[in-house]
Amino acid sequence: MKIMKNLSRRFNRIEELFISLLLLAMIFLASLQIFMRILFDSGLIWADPLLRHLVLWVGMLGAALATKHGKHITIDIFSHLLPARGALWLNLVLNLFAAVVCGFLTWAAFLFIKNEIAFGSGRELVGIPVWAWNLIFPIAFALMAARFSAKVFAHGVTLLHPQRSASRSISGST
Repeated sequence: MKIMKNLSRRFNRIEELFISLLLLAMIFLASLQIFMRILFDSGLIWADPLLRHLVLWVGMLGAALATKHGKHITIDIFSHLLPARGALWLNLVLNLFAAVVCGFLTWAAFLFIKNEIAFGSGRELVGIPVWAWNLIFPIAFALMAARFSAKVFAHGVTLLHPQRSASRSISGST
């Protein structure tokens, strides 16, 4: 269990660092474009399409990270009206639904990539095939599906073994 927490912590740090680096690259590239257009009446022809793809990467990875921390968009009008056990059941069902939807979106994204590879125009952006830039869709949806599934598992364990979960949260090991 401790190994899993350590791996999870390291993965989170890598994920946050990667998002930060992408954001810095976006700021630098956008600023460079602005200055080049002002000073030289010209810019880098590949910069705007690259920025669009980087926005997708930052947005999708940010959504996956928000899912990890429970900061994703939710419509929560019932959980505070329910008793604690009822709220756990509601969260279990909602997270299960979200995991299934993200699973379907992962599958659809893989089909999209497969079709892009098979029928795409063969275009490249900075030497990388355009379909590869779209890999963020199955990656992010798979991450979100895994994270929602982990929450389903955690809620299930809490519902099946409430004393074990309570003792863990009291001792600070959760």
